[in-house]
Amino acid sequence: MSAIRSEVETSVSLREAHRVLKIWRALWKVMAAMGYCSKDADPSLGIRNSAPPPRQAAWREGEAVRLAKAAWRSGYHGLAALIAIAWDTQLAPVDVRGLTGAQSARNGRTMSFRVERAKTGRAALATLGLRATAILDAYMALLGFELHGDAPIFRNRSCISYSKDTLGDDFRVVRVAVFGIQERRTLADFRRSGALEAIAGGADAETLSAKMANTLSASNNLHRTYVPVEISKVRAADAARRAGRTKLRNEKRS
Repeated sequence: MSAIRSEVETSVSLREAHRVLKIWRALWKVMAAMGYCSKDADPSLGIRNSAPPPRQAAWREGEAVRLAKAAWRSGYHGLAALIAIAWDTQLAPVDVRGLTGAQSARNGRTMSFRVERAKTGRAALATLGLRATAILDAYMALLGFELHGDAPIFRNRSCISYSKDTLGDDFRVVRVAVFGIQERRTLADFRRSGALEAIAGGADAETLSAKMANTLSASNNLHRTYVPVEISKVRAADAARRAGRTKLRNEKRS
C-alpha cells in the first residue's frame, strides 16, 4: 500500500495519492461489513495519509479577461464565454458546463441563471455582469443554430458540449498561450478568486454563502450557513467583489 501511494504521488499528485488511500480505507470497511475481511486488518492503517495543503492559487480580474480574449481570438468561442461566465458567477466548472438556456433569465441588460449545484445540491443564483452577458450573446449569435432549452450552452470547436476533459484540455491550451507552460492555476481557482475579492470588499459570510451556494467557515471551525437564494444578497456579493477588486488592485500597485 505504501508503494502504491508513493507511485500515485509521483506519477499524478499528492492530492490523488491521499484520495486513493482514503477510498481504499472506505472500501475495506465495506468489505469487512460483508465478511470478506477483518476490519482491523487493513494494511493501509500503518501508513500516514496526510491531506495535501489546500490550494491557495487565485486569479485577478485582468488575467481572466486576458484568458477570455485569447480564447475568443483563437477560435475557442465557447470557452471564452464559459470563462467570462465562470468568473462572474463563481460557479464550479462542472456547474458552468451544465448551464442551459432554460435556466437563464434576462434582468435588463444583464442575465442570471438559477441552478442547483452538482456538488452540494444547493440552489444558486448565478448573476452575470454587462461584459459577461455581452460575450455570451456574441457566442450564441455565432453558434449558427438554436439550442434546445435543456441543452448545455457551452460547446467546443466541434460544437460538442464541453466535458470535464475537453474543457480542461482547451483551457490549458489557452492558459499556456497567455501565461506560459509554467502556469498551473486552473479554471476551478476562479471560485476562490471571487471569494477573495468579495471578502476584501467587506462581504459577510451570509452574503458570500448566498453567492457561492455552499458551506462557509466564519471562524476556524466549520459554520454552516443556510440562506435562501435572494437576488439582493447575490448582487450585494457582486458589489463587494467590485469593491474588493479595486482594493486588491491598489494594494498590488503600492
